[in-house]
Amino acid sequence: MKLEGFVSSLRSAESHEHLLRILEDRGAPVAEVDGRRFLIVIEGDFEGRKFWTEINGEKASGALGDAILTAASFPFKCKRPYTGGNVIFVPMDDVESKEFVVAYTDGENGAFYLVKDGDVRRISREEYEGMKSKMPEFRVKGISDEQVESMGAFFG
Repeated sequence: MKLEGFVSSLRSAESHEHLLRILEDRGAPVAEVDGRRFLIVIEGDFEGRKFWTEINGEKASGALGDAILTAASFPFKCKRPYTGGNVIFVPMDDVESKEFVVAYTDGENGAFYLVKDGDVRRISREEYEGMKSKMPEFRVKGISDEQVESMGAFFG
């Protein structure tokens, strides 16, 4: 699937649940896009209801650390007013953890997955809650020292 097609498909979501189905139909949380495998992180707001991605029980923005700076991020809007967010593509080549759990949630509802050695299995909320604290530390390659130095020049 092409990157543009993936992002465009999110625009057709008519509810939070529909958005979750679209993500799963596209292979999330680990999807092949443009011939590469990516961990799909999504966050936003659906008609006033916030949603986000958790990795091992921590919001993805925190779990990814500075690796979020090297990931590709694309905004999207849905059909309903006041809906949309960002989808972030983290290259699986950069994910060092062999096992972790992912939740796409709004705090009450969601879709939950176990990722083990690149394979994905949908799990229940109860399984997710029981597993998230038992997972090894989630590790993803951060930005290199050279990249930090070049960013320092950019940010002054």
